[in-house]
Amino acid sequence: MKRKEFIKTSSATLAAVAGYTIIPSYVMGKALGHVAPSDKVNVACCGIGNRGSDVLNALHKTGLANIVAICDIDMGAPQTVANMQKFSTAKRFQDFREMFDKMGNQFDAVSVGIPDFSHFPVAMLAMSQGKHVYVEKPMAHTFHEVELMMKAQKKYKVATQMGNQGHSEENYFQFKAWTEAGIIKDVEKITCFMNNGRRWHGMKVSDYLPTQPIPATLDWDKWLGPNEEVAFNSELAPPLTKDVFPNWRNFREFGGGMVTDWGAHMFDIVQWALGMDDSGPIEVIAPDGKDHPFLTYHYANGIKMTHETWEWSNGIHFIGTAGEIKVQRKKIETSPSNLAQRIITDSEKHVYKSIDHYKDFLNAMRTRTKPVCDVEIGHRTASVCNIGNIAYRLNRALKWDPIKERFKNDAEANALLTRKMRKEWSI
Repeated sequence: MKRKEFIKTSSATLAAVAGYTIIPSYVMGKALGHVAPSDKVNVACCGIGNRGSDVLNALHKTGLANIVAICDIDMGAPQTVANMQKFSTAKRFQDFREMFDKMGNQFDAVSVGIPDFSHFPVAMLAMSQGKHVYVEKPMAHTFHEVELMMKAQKKYKVATQMGNQGHSEENYFQFKAWTEAGIIKDVEKITCFMNNGRRWHGMKVSDYLPTQPIPATLDWDKWLGPNEEVAFNSELAPPLTKDVFPNWRNFREFGGGMVTDWGAHMFDIVQWALGMDDSGPIEVIAPDGKDHPFLTYHYANGIKMTHETWEWSNGIHFIGTAGEIKVQRKKIETSPSNLAQRIITDSEKHVYKSIDHYKDFLNAMRTRTKPVCDVEIGHRTASVCNIGNIAYRLNRALKWDPIKERFKNDAEANALLTRKMRKEWSI
């Protein structure tokens, strides 16, 4: 698909989504994504290096997916080459638009294992063609993009799963069940924490990053996607191997820093446990601001905590009138300790339970049911991340209206709910 053709098609799709037009009947047909329960799912994977490699192989491991197409902007990186060899029968592409143009009628679902700033165009094109979408967290790079993706999912009736694997973790399921059973009541304080610094902490950048030679196998223009054109520098680029951590997330145009990297997991579990999936924070506090008078909710953004409670590297700490719960993927503790004796069994099953996040997505497609971490949860979590980063950027307290989904009486903050894109990608 030519770039102009893609933009023309996408613009029409976005206009239709924004206008809530009627869903075409053909969207429900097999040719555009309907999969019988007895069938394996044909999957096209966009991004097959680094995190994308994990997603690709996890989908394959379920035994429910046929990997029929793979796409990456660097087809010469070691991880990419290894996956091309492993999935040798899959067609290879360096441009997702070409993959859709040439093979769109040969796959049912798309995995989006690429950086935050390019989630939106891939996922939107997929949904507009009736493809089911597995997209890594956060769902999109800006609040506006998240809004449009949620509307598209409702319009095209496809399954979407966000890569918040916590929704398929045993400890988080038990944690949610305890809160629903009233074992911990009247939560007064929550602290989400990630004590370890991330790879970009301590980076120092003076003026502009120097121009470096572009690796021969990397398509730098396609890597930039919707972003404004900038000179190549390895700090902004995908790393060649998993041992070299990417720093692109530290740059505002590319990622949301620690808030979207780790906070997306934490915020998700907190709001899910408290039954806040359909709401959002009423007040967003700047880093040096005051606490909310009713519920104190802290996020330790890569800061070393000294209190003995924070001996874990990461976790969520709930304090309520009936006791305390501290949880992470590998640990769960209660105070008093006998709270943990009240195990919610499968027969009681107050909340849904998923054993495998990837199987859950594929089964949702096959049975036309809702996956455990669908687009509405992705919308809420990404929204919290985005408006939190706006508070960091403006360094002041902001008031958020969760019904209108806009900041109250703050044009400057509302202007940051979207972003500037290159002309050919503009929405």
